[in-house]
Amino acid sequence: MSGANSSSLTPGYFILNGVPGLEAAHIWISLPFCLMYIIALVGNVGLIYLISHEEALHRPMYYFLALLASTEVTLCTTTVPNMLCIFWFNLKEIDFNACLVQMFFVHMLTGMESGVLMLMALDRYVAICYPLRYATILTNPVITKAGFATFLKSVILIIPFTFLTKRLPYCQGHLIPHTYCDHMSVAKVSCGNVKINAIYGLLAAILIGGFDMFCISVSYTMILRTVVSLSSVDAPHKAFGTCTSHLGAIVITYVPALFSIFTHRFRGKSISHHVHILIANLYLICPPTLNPIIYGIKTKQIREGVIKLFFKEKDALDIKQSQ
Repeated sequence: MSGANSSSLTPGYFILNGVPGLEAAHIWISLPFCLMYIIALVGNVGLIYLISHEEALHRPMYYFLALLASTEVTLCTTTVPNMLCIFWFNLKEIDFNACLVQMFFVHMLTGMESGVLMLMALDRYVAICYPLRYATILTNPVITKAGFATFLKSVILIIPFTFLTKRLPYCQGHLIPHTYCDHMSVAKVSCGNVKINAIYGLLAAILIGGFDMFCISVSYTMILRTVVSLSSVDAPHKAFGTCTSHLGAIVITYVPALFSIFTHRFRGKSISHHVHILIANLYLICPPTLNPIIYGIKTKQIREGVIKLFFKEKDALDIKQSQ
């Protein structure tokens, strides 16, 4: 009997309501998100292609950047197309299991994104503090193992989300006031006790984001100490010049992420629900959109690679037309 009751309290589907309170503006809200998604797709896929084909970019820093680009473009692809379907075609229904899968990938990939930013900080630490040993420390096998370890950490810590959410009884309706299946947004639809979900969600955020931010902070503290001790006048400027793109990526990733995480758990009346939903979506789409632009503008080797690739393609086209 209890099995039957448990089964009856597991919904077949949820309704994603988009941005509550701004339903009339869904079409207008969708336009910047659609544009940002196109930029993110073109920018990140182009960056991955450039790094894989340009031999000058076959270095640890750019391997980590390619890993970040692939993570971020996959992350925004798990949410933005579904969100646009809600805004444009009013397709709000999502299967219960599909919702859990989306929830897993959203949180796993955000954890992976944070981990890759941490690896990039360690890369800058080795490059600046141990420049002569850089190539021997960060070999291809080491980079592969570091990337796999980051992926594994994120998967192990996020998998419990699906089990904690699936065990809950859902007897308060199927409506989720969000554009995608977020862990706490789904859990709050339940009529059961979500205290364990909230505690574990916060613990996972600390173990992933907290640990990564600690490593980033230590890395940049050591970098700062090394740079300050350099005798050359131009050396500190050059050293920090290689870090500016990464620092920009950290800011646009962690600031909205931390806002979204903590307002979900401690949101008061001062923050409107639609503001929280918009910030939660921006934190998934802004880094994939802006990171390729930041790295393209600030990194000389990437700019040169783009120019070289463009003229190579142009020359090949001219030769083909002349034949």
